[in-house]
Amino acid sequence: MSLKRNVSLAKALRYKGQGPMLTYVLHRIGGLGMAIFITIHILSSFVGGKVGVFTNNIYESWIFQIFIFFFVLFHVINGLRITVLDLFPNLIEHQREAIWIEWAFFIPVYGLAAFVILSKGLGG
Repeated sequence: MSLKRNVSLAKALRYKGQGPMLTYVLHRIGGLGMAIFITIHILSSFVGGKVGVFTNNIYESWIFQIFIFFFVLFHVINGLRITVLDLFPNLIEHQREAIWIEWAFFIPVYGLAAFVILSKGLGG
């Protein structure tokens, strides 16, 4: 049995899933980004030489660190929310409130980390 969905790109972009859809997309992007980062990191360690130095320079830049930390931290916190909702199915009806709690925890922690990364990166 196959599932057929005839949804155009324009219709998909107009979807107003709000918080749950945003967390879904960010969770998937974060997971994919971490997988790519780890793969490239391992491969560049094996290659070494100029390629290894080049990739390490990218990893050490404050811009890259801000992006990767955003996705890693969001992926972790969102994964915890998903785990709690899976362990306690009665809480599914409070999913939107759980997303608000997730953002309330994520924003200050990420803001502090971004401040530290920026102050170190900009020579402070």
